[in-house]
Amino acid sequence: MKGIITPILTPMKEDESINIAELRNQIDRLIAGGVHGIFPFGTNGEGYILNSDEKLQVLEATIDQVKGRVPVYAGTGCISTRDTIELSKAAEKLGADVLSIITPSFALASQKELYDHYVAVAKEVDVPIVLYNIPARTGNKLLPETVVKLAQDVDNIIGAKDSSGDWENLKAYIQLTKNLDKKFYVLSGNDALILPALKEGGTGGIAGCSNVYPHVLASIYNFFQEGKLEEAQAAQDSIADFRAVFKYGNPNTVVKKAVKLLGYPVGDGRRPFNYLSEEVMTALKAVLASNKEKGMN
Repeated sequence: MKGIITPILTPMKEDESINIAELRNQIDRLIAGGVHGIFPFGTNGEGYILNSDEKLQVLEATIDQVKGRVPVYAGTGCISTRDTIELSKAAEKLGADVLSIITPSFALASQKELYDHYVAVAKEVDVPIVLYNIPARTGNKLLPETVVKLAQDVDNIIGAKDSSGDWENLKAYIQLTKNLDKKFYVLSGNDALILPALKEGGTGGIAGCSNVYPHVLASIYNFFQEGKLEEAQAAQDSIADFRAVFKYGNPNTVVKKAVKLLGYPVGDGRRPFNYLSEEVMTALKAVLASNKEKGMN
């Protein structure tokens, strides 16, 4: 469980149905770009707005297209424990390599409730599980001590992705789990923190920007592994201008629009999350053009 894993976007047609043919094309493009894993229906994949049947349709096509070239991470977290178990079992049956399970959302959950939720799900599957913390979207923060307890108590909970953007929280995930009796993998969910996390002892990142620049993002990890820290830092720094566009709107919308502007028929985000103003589009086009001149891909 390492490297740069792409939370692959979900291509859609004009009627908002899923474009499976383009999904397959994007998978091949990303793997050719060097990414180390494919993660369907994560946040960038609009997992929050796909129904269960659509998720299974996407996952089945993804596993078929990947053909074992890289691991497939399936986002199976739902609001209820029961629904999460049902979707996790279905993903296991289809052949997902790893389950990424986001914290329940909307209602405020205690740390005990989060712990019990993950334990209950893990008992029902044999697939490795990655905990997924993104409190800005879910409203529930998975504290480092809860991550440690889950890692200690549950054999198949073997990793955590932190998308909080809080460096101290991510660092705590790494530091508090590094001396366990088993290997525990910590992944950065914030693209700006991939290299710092690697230096701290993390094992990679689930990087939305790799939908746009798969080679660049993969090279952060590859250069780090080769001991080429200056090159790794340059690759990390190179995505800053693109990420700066996120301040203008929903990052998932920006990423999907960017891939569309690169010439791929991925469609727009499912309504209502599909609008960027002309100002933002102008800024996005300028960044893409500038990065193209630099040879970024």
